[in-house]
Amino acid sequence: MFGRSCIRCFIHYSVTSFSKPEKIHLGWGLADAIEMDKEAKKEAFRKYLESSGVLDALTKVLVALYEQNDKPSSAIEFIQQKLCGPTVLEHERLQAEMSDLQIKYNELLAAHKKTRQELEELRNSQPMAASKNTVDAETPKDGL
Repeated sequence: MFGRSCIRCFIHYSVTSFSKPEKIHLGWGLADAIEMDKEAKKEAFRKYLESSGVLDALTKVLVALYEQNDKPSSAIEFIQQKLCGPTVLEHERLQAEMSDLQIKYNELLAAHKKTRQELEELRNSQPMAASKNTVDAETPKDGL
């Protein structure tokens, strides 16, 4: 079965197997040094792709493409869609939705603050009423 490990090997091979130009006879030492420098650059580039998450992202997209029962007519469009995220229209729609939700949030927050203020006012007014009832209960009604 073709899985993540095979795709990862394919990507690794693709990244590290750039076409090698034929060696120009510059002397074995210089040609070998140039070749080693190219290999070091390829390895550094591969590490960069790995550390930045590019290899994982490509692997996930290629696995998703492989696992599609109905293969898309354009593999490139499938990969672009998976890697690029929302289209411009989707982004604009999400921005408008976020704006609407922010307005609704602000309205709810204002209503919440008003309700809390009313509750606090009720709490502050009740102790005064309770203390007044206590004072009235302690004084005799006959005036004695």
